[in-house]
Amino acid sequence: MSETGDQFHIRSATAADIEAMAEIAALAWAPIYANYEVLQRRLLGEVVFVRRPEQKADEVRQFCYEHLDQALVTEESGRVVGFITYHVDREGRCGIIGNNGVHPSWSGKGVGTAQVAHVLSLFRKWGLHWAEVVTGLDDAHAPARRMYEKAGFVQVLPSVRYMRLL
Repeated sequence: MSETGDQFHIRSATAADIEAMAEIAALAWAPIYANYEVLQRRLLGEVVFVRRPEQKADEVRQFCYEHLDQALVTEESGRVVGFITYHVDREGRCGIIGNNGVHPSWSGKGVGTAQVAHVLSLFRKWGLHWAEVVTGLDDAHAPARRMYEKAGFVQVLPSVRYMRLL
């Protein structure tokens, strides 16, 4: 499956794409993890939950090793500039968007929006009834929230992560 846009091409991921996807994940999630640390320092006085960009890269690699058929990449001039993963719950007739990452040099250029639109069109084609995505409520996730809202998603269940020192 593939889609060609004015600037980029969305297609099924291959094993050859995994390292590019992992690199993009590390770069795209770095500001999110940095913000986690800022929030913890401000609210707890120290960092107790450490997430590193390399961990997100490993998570994406592992997902691809196990579910490569549920991953798409976006290319521009033959270079992978973004990726999106998904899962299908056929019994619940739901398509679930997993990781949606864009190389920082392509941020704000419509790559993430195109990836979401592409996955939603697949979900419709497969006869699914609804789609779901989970994202953070912190400032670092604001661009993702705007993108999902622009795609028609509405916030259904606000969530909070509580922490405390022992």
